[in-house]
Amino acid sequence: MKTADLSNYMLHPQLDNDALTRTLSGQNHEGQEISIEVVTERDLTLYLNKQEIVTLMTLGDHPQYLAVGFLLNQNMLKDDDVIRGIDVDDELGVIIVRTARQTNYEVQLQRKVRTSGCAQGTIFGDLMEKFTSIKLTDNIYLKTSWLHHLLRQINTTPSIYQKAGAIHGCVLCQQHQPLLYMEDVGRHNAIDKIAGYMHLHKITPQDKIFYTTGRLTSEMVIKAVQMEIPILVSRSGFTAWGVELARQAGLTLIGRARGRQFMVLSGAQRLIYDTESKIDTRAM
Repeated sequence: MKTADLSNYMLHPQLDNDALTRTLSGQNHEGQEISIEVVTERDLTLYLNKQEIVTLMTLGDHPQYLAVGFLLNQNMLKDDDVIRGIDVDDELGVIIVRTARQTNYEVQLQRKVRTSGCAQGTIFGDLMEKFTSIKLTDNIYLKTSWLHHLLRQINTTPSIYQKAGAIHGCVLCQQHQPLLYMEDVGRHNAIDKIAGYMHLHKITPQDKIFYTTGRLTSEMVIKAVQMEIPILVSRSGFTAWGVELARQAGLTLIGRARGRQFMVLSGAQRLIYDTESKIDTRAM
């Protein structure tokens, strides 16, 4: 199969980064000696100013985007916060985000809620207040022909998943073009990396589409809405709470998107069916 055109990507998986995978030896089902590539997993402790926030298990690439995106999606970093510096110590596995605003999130850290995300992603109870206040734009649509093209492009983009497996990917898209492709051992990390990149590079979300390889859970829906991205697509399935929250927020939620087939369980008004497809559209 022809490899996707990478020229329009702002950032895509870096297969030449040897630190992201390791070659391990073992045996196959016939007892034969084999060598395979496996993804790395390392700990990264995140500080906001002087306060330790969380230790994340991560692939290890783009720590600055992961840290900023995590803080944004936890509502610990405000859109108008001035970031004075981001310091990374690879040897110690520490990253410090420094802001002009003094911060103290001791109370939120004490009442965190664990979600169903891989590697125990966390959200905090007060995030729902922000979630319910966001109004997603209706001034965007998605042609099914664009969706089919996006899926082909994403599936033929060289990735660490293709090389080693055991990893999730998230892709920021616009119309029929994928723009930004991030991978990590947890899908919440991959989406946080994209959120951090968008914030630091001042990329507007209102006309974007978000693709994930992971399930469409409440966590994924909450983060997409917080990022103000109106369309969320996955090759995987749904959870009931994820669908309920998507309908509440007016998010277009498309799952089981493979080839020319998909299901939309929320926000079908943004779709334009300009190609023949087998579609399962349920009551909004």
